[in-house]
Formats: sequence, C-alpha cells, structure tokens
Amino acid sequence: MTADVLLIQVFNGLSLFTVLALMALGLAVVFGLMGVINMAHGELMALGAYMTYLTSVVFLHVFPQWIGAYFLVGLVVAFAVTALAGFVLERVMIRHLYKRPLDTMLATWGLSLILQQAFRQIFGPINVSVPTVSWLRGAWNPTDGIAIPLARLFIIGLTLVVAASVYLLLFRSRWGLRIRAVTQNRAMAAAAGINTERVDAVTFAIGCGLAGIAGSALTMIASTGPATGQQYIIDTFIVVVFGGIQSLTGTFLSAFFIGQMQSTFELVLSGSMAKALVLLLVITALYVRPTGLFARKVRA
Repeated sequence: MTADVLLIQVFNGLSLFTVLALMALGLAVVFGLMGVINMAHGELMALGAYMTYLTSVVFLHVFPQWIGAYFLVGLVVAFAVTALAGFVLERVMIRHLYKRPLDTMLATWGLSLILQQAFRQIFGPINVSVPTVSWLRGAWNPTDGIAIPLARLFIIGLTLVVAASVYLLLFRSRWGLRIRAVTQNRAMAAAAGINTERVDAVTFAIGCGLAGIAGSALTMIASTGPATGQQYIIDTFIVVVFGGIQSLTGTFLSAFFIGQMQSTFELVLSGSMAKALVLLLVITALYVRPTGLFARKVRA
C-alpha cells in the first residue's frame, strides 16, 4: 500500500467519522444523558438537511448576491428549526414517556414514519441537493497524488467546533451543571431548586438541534431524501452504545474508530461486507465490555 493510498483511506475514514460524530453527539445527549431512545433522530437530521436546502433556494432567488453565505445561515437555521421541533416533541410526547424506553422507541419510530411521509409530500420522493459555495469548491493537494475536497475539510473542522461547544456547555457552564445534576440524581437536583422539567426540555432540544447541524453538514457531501435519516440512525446508535452511554468522549472516539475501521476494510471488501465486519467487531467488544468503552457510573 502506497503512502498516498493510505492517506486517502485515513481521510475517507475521517469523512465518515464527521457524519457519525455529528449525529452521535446529538443522540448521546438524548439517549445517553436522558435515557430516551429517539428513533426519529435520523429524521431530525434530514429536517436539518432540508432546512439548509430551503435556505439555499431562498438565497438563490431572493439574495443571489449573497449566495456565498447561504451555508452558514443554513447551519443556524437547521439548528434552530430542529431544536424547536425537539422542544415541541419533548413537551407534547416525550415528557409523558420518561422511564419507559420501549414506549419512547415505538412512539418515536412511528413519528419517524410520519416525518418521512411528510418529507415525500412536501419535498417530493426524489433526493435534492444544494450548490457548493464558492469558498468550499476545489481541493487541497498535499501531494501530487492526493486531492482533499475543501468541503470535507470544512466539515471536519465543523465537527471539532461542535464537539468543543458541547463539551463547554456540559462541563464549563451553569446550565451544563444543571444537566449533569439531573442526570446523576434527579430527586436531589429537584430538591436543590433545579427545574428538572425545563432542563429535560432544553436538553432534548439541544440534542435535536445537533442532529440538525449534522443534516446541514451532510448536504455538502450527499443529496437529501425522505429516507436519508434511516441510512444513518442504526450506525449512530452503534456509535453511542459502543463508546459508552453517557460518555461524550467515548462517543467521539467511537465514531472515529468505527469510521477508520470501515474505511480500512473497504480496501479489500465490499461496502456491505466492511460494515458487517465492523458490526461483528463491535459486538465482540461489547461482549467483553457490555457497558461500552468509556461507560460512566450514574445514579438514577
């Protein structure tokens, strides 16, 4: 294997890692911190992608002179809309299903089917794509044999920024202190004066907003369709469980590890076989360490 091929495979692994990490960070907040199995998380990612698509359409027809800024605006719009959708979802449905994981799984699975059909009715069954902004066109050429798309480099940087922001929110802010207090001991947090219902709603909204950012980033490397969310939701759950529930560090490292493994296996195997082998290795690792690689102990 030449050095150029090795570098390309490492970068392909990083590209897969970015999508998995952005999706998994949101799911880690919702599933890991709140114990909610949200099967509609993939559809919220698709919603973020569609919001970015709509933003591009608005800029093309209304603000064509500022089309170069549409993607940054689309990121904000995607986060805001999916976070709002998550807040409403928590208030209307999820808050009645806490401590009932199977019920939340079935309810959100039904919601995912409803959202998929809504996407088909509103946007059509055919996948849509967004234009690449001028400052993300082209590629970086570290060597003569390697061309790394600028859009993918931007998404890698975006992933690192989002991960750092989530860390600062959870471990360096008063709101993060409230979230961790409710996670570790809800009764004591309530006794200390923390509004646990408000914390639940905002935390769920943040997790859904992160899915929106993942969907927005996905538009730069793939088209968006009604079934886009279903293509990533299972892999995302695997990342969160493999890394260790309630461990953001584990989620991040798990996404990196799985992305690199799948990219490496695809050198000698088909895509489906590579994914199957990765899943087999994950199952084996969970058999040895069922709580995940970086599981944390918490009290109910």
